[in-house]
Amino acid sequence: MAELDRVREALRASMTAWATLEVRGDQARVVPAPDPDQLAAHLDGADPGWSLAWACDSAQPPVVRARLALAGVSREGLATGLTLADAKLAALADAARFYGVPAGETTWVEYDPEEGANTTDLDAEAPLPAAPRPVSRPPEPPRDPQMEKARRHIEDLLEQLKVAGKGGDAARILMRGYGETLDESRAIYKELQAILKG
Repeated sequence: MAELDRVREALRASMTAWATLEVRGDQARVVPAPDPDQLAAHLDGADPGWSLAWACDSAQPPVVRARLALAGVSREGLATGLTLADAKLAALADAARFYGVPAGETTWVEYDPEEGANTTDLDAEAPLPAAPRPVSRPPEPPRDPQMEKARRHIEDLLEQLKVAGKGGDAARILMRGYGETLDESRAIYKELQAILKG
């Protein structure tokens, strides 16, 4: 458990970048994300065996998958962004969420086509407050085998959608995750099936 706490702290400390998710006129919607360089520096000390892999599901619109392996646990994040670089950052932030680093709030900022999103004022603030360290932590609840099975089914269907060239459509549905309950996961699976059949 102490190792996972060190990993969480390293992830929180690296949350200094901003991913641009979309642009509307002169406004851009941004979300805090780990800076890959800082992430490497922080994680090397917390878990020397960590790894990060990227996969591009779609170039247009940019959809990227980040697979982060830390403390013997591997998690995937999936996201879209204004550019492939933004999608990579957003996918990394999504993967960090599975390690207990809360997803930051999206924020609208000024946008200049040449300069990009103006996050100067946001950079002055801490994007994610450090979570208080609990004195003792109850044991993690056991994983629901039905939820794990539902997630595997969704991932299998996602592979079929990518092969069919419909990964971008699927990514928009999966931006909210795989569902918190079995019913939500089933609904997401049905939406993905409709895309595959459509």
